[in-house]
Amino acid sequence: MNLLKTSVLNGIAVLIKTVTMFVINKILAVYVGPTGYAAIGQFQNFVQMATTFAGSAINTAVIKYTAEYHKDESKQREIWKTAGSIVFLFSLIFTFLILIFQKQLSFYIFQSFKYQLVFVWFAVFLLFFNFNTLFLAILNGKKEIVKFVVANIAGSLFSLTITSVLAIKYRLYGALIALSIYQSIAFFVTLLLCYKADWFKFSYLFGKIDLGITKKFASFLLMALVSAICVPLSQMLIRAYLTQEFGLAYAGYWEAMIRLSAAYLMLVTTTLGVYYLPRLSELNNIDEIKKEVYLGYKFILPITILGGIVVFMLRDWIITFLFSSSFLPMQDLFFWQLIGDTLKIGSWILAYLMLSKAMTKLFIITEIIFALSLIALTYICTKFFGFEGVSIAYLINYGVYWIIMGLFVFKQLK
Repeated sequence: MNLLKTSVLNGIAVLIKTVTMFVINKILAVYVGPTGYAAIGQFQNFVQMATTFAGSAINTAVIKYTAEYHKDESKQREIWKTAGSIVFLFSLIFTFLILIFQKQLSFYIFQSFKYQLVFVWFAVFLLFFNFNTLFLAILNGKKEIVKFVVANIAGSLFSLTITSVLAIKYRLYGALIALSIYQSIAFFVTLLLCYKADWFKFSYLFGKIDLGITKKFASFLLMALVSAICVPLSQMLIRAYLTQEFGLAYAGYWEAMIRLSAAYLMLVTTTLGVYYLPRLSELNNIDEIKKEVYLGYKFILPITILGGIVVFMLRDWIITFLFSSSFLPMQDLFFWQLIGDTLKIGSWILAYLMLSKAMTKLFIITEIIFALSLIALTYICTKFFGFEGVSIAYLINYGVYWIIMGLFVFKQLK
């Protein structure tokens, strides 16, 4: 399946997910407000770290090797069996750890003990959460795009329904519980889609962990764990700094800007994951790889630029329609953030090549350096430019990251 067909099919799921995200953002804006947004951002960062350490760190490897062994189903099954066993084991370990430390986690994330039960919900549903993402990784690697799209649509609809009901009834508390469980409920739809496929059997998912395959997973596991620490932790530190420097509401405005960026870039970012990662994984000829990368810049980058221009032109309407008038101070972030988004996508096209070819050392070094530089740049830029400095720092960071990707990725590939 080529880039255009994948983008069209993926676009259907993305359109539905984007609409549901906008509706959810509106509900959260009304019922939890800017300060609630900051708390939700902190919890989402925790969820990202916890699920990665609990097993989802190997999903990139599952996509890569499922795609790479597309002509050898027996090897694919060996990959899935080891992956499923690892996910099951680590999900159980982290379930017990979260249950044991629920009180401490509540205080560390929210500076309050009143949200302990949120962590209980998350721990109970963690196993389903991670197996849902594992099944999606297998569908992606198998290039079962239609089923992948249906599974993502189901996840979006569950997200909308559960978040809407709980946030309206219980406000911030309900929104946090919804974040803990909706992907886990979507697991049952994803399981049904996989179960009906000719290549699926439960016996392919559990068994002895193969050490040879685990070694193949190791570089991807290490990259995912580093990313799971650097990205969410840097965001949590920046959010804490903004709260201290400008107040909790301003941390909420920044969180709203991040969520808006994620929403309008979703077609691009999911296409990179759905098409580029498995496609680049199966290519070994450097000329073919370059052709795919250039195609990405020809097709994906203009869409990103156009999307950014539209969002900037409609920024006032977007804030009041998708959020509320209480979020108007986030206007200061739009110009710099949208340029930064374009630079990010430009760099990510090369970064996915780095991922697909398991350039572990380069990935880890750049991930750590640019997480630290984002924190440092945020501190420096906000001192000079005030609140909008947080987006100026984001722009500078991704501009330099793109340059580094351009200098080193193809050099290391050769």
